[in-house]
Amino acid sequence: MRIATWNVNSIGARLLRLLPWLEETAPDIVALQETKCAAGAFPNLPIEALGYEVLAAGDGRWNGVAILSKLGVMDPVTDLPGHPEARLAAAQCGPLHVTSVYVPNGRTPDDPHYIYKLDWLASLRTRLAGFDPTQPLVIMGDFNVAPADDDVWDIRAFAGSTHVTPAERAGVRALVDWGLKDVSARPGKGEHPFTYWDYRAGMFHKDLGMRIDLVLATDSVTVIDAYVDRQARKGKLPSDHAPVVVDIDIDI
Repeated sequence: MRIATWNVNSIGARLLRLLPWLEETAPDIVALQETKCAAGAFPNLPIEALGYEVLAAGDGRWNGVAILSKLGVMDPVTDLPGHPEARLAAAQCGPLHVTSVYVPNGRTPDDPHYIYKLDWLASLRTRLAGFDPTQPLVIMGDFNVAPADDDVWDIRAFAGSTHVTPAERAGVRALVDWGLKDVSARPGKGEHPFTYWDYRAGMFHKDLGMRIDLVLATDSVTVIDAYVDRQARKGKLPSDHAPVVVDIDIDI
């Protein structure tokens, strides 16, 4: 099975890139983030024409998430209790439970949005209490957290910034400690498996990026291969994120 996650930074702006990418890459399940699209306006038809069922959540502003699945969409959930923004979509997709997340940015450590981000991550961890860590389960998406210093181009450039603070990293680590493993980066796929590069100042071409798009999976999900699709970050009108693609097998 092939799964993937991609912050598309507007499904409207990126649809003409997403559709050929789906055909060429042929993932069975895709988690999308930052769709910036109301659920009722999501472009279901051209995606369904490629064999996917669609679960979308969004209010038409800067958030929005979706799951595209060739394996069905059962028991859909599009809310995280206590957090009204459309930043989570979850469903049973065949043998795999899938959650697409778009974790709040946090802005700056002294901004109230930072506390909201930490609360959001804590609520995501609380949600896991309803699951068994032995079942096939993945949480994937834009976490807006670089788990380690090596996941940013220069940790010194992030002094006083979000995405790298101990509290944010602890929020992600709490998910891992529940029974998940970070399968986003694999040896031999590049020295820096970054997933995000700012549009400004030629950051992508200089490879001054961050690894903030993660795939977290339980042990019953065996990883065959994983890579960051840098080609999807190139060319005309790209997202500022690249997709993460993971080939898996499931122990049932």
